[in-house]
Amino acid sequence: MSGQADVKSIDTLAFVKAAIAAFAHETGQAVAEVELDGRRTVDWITVDQAAHWKAEMRRANDLVNKAVKDLEHCRTYKKVGDNTPACIEEKKALQKARAFLERAEQKAEAVRRWSPVVQQQFRETCVRLVRFREVIDVDCPRAMARLETMLRALDAYREVASPRPAGTAAAAPQSVRRQEESPAEPPAVAEAGSAAPGPTSTGQPGEDA
Repeated sequence: MSGQADVKSIDTLAFVKAAIAAFAHETGQAVAEVELDGRRTVDWITVDQAAHWKAEMRRANDLVNKAVKDLEHCRTYKKVGDNTPACIEEKKALQKARAFLERAEQKAEAVRRWSPVVQQQFRETCVRLVRFREVIDVDCPRAMARLETMLRALDAYREVASPRPAGTAAAAPQSVRRQEESPAEPPAVAEAGSAAPGPTSTGQPGEDA
């Protein structure tokens, strides 16, 4: 395990913390908008469009019935002798009413068929967004708290590791470095057998005491 910490820029950690906060805020709003727009779309298809085309089918049926009666009235009351009246306008109105009814029925059937599909897709999307919500609401605050702890620890260590002598202005450190100091080596022991000064004899050989 390394016995040192080498941090080149504390400001970078602060920048990362601010970036995570901005990311959590912006993505939280984006996810909320996606969920809201998705719900509105589902409601528009399954509720608004279903009601709209149901009402259009009733209106188209009424138009068809009216057009049929108009055509029958034309054929009955506009007949001259054995000549059957053309009733061109009434026939066109009936044809148009039937086309309108057919289109309304197709639209109503499409809404009925696709409503379950749209609802299922929206539910699956919401399930996928749950995990992303956890990243925004849990992981991002946790990472920010961790970075804040690191910043406080590094600031405190910088004050301890770089004391300024009284009366001098120390230059700003380029990095914050922590190095474990090695224990001081014991003083060297004198080698065994080294020559030690012995007692000095003051008498000369052959001299009388």
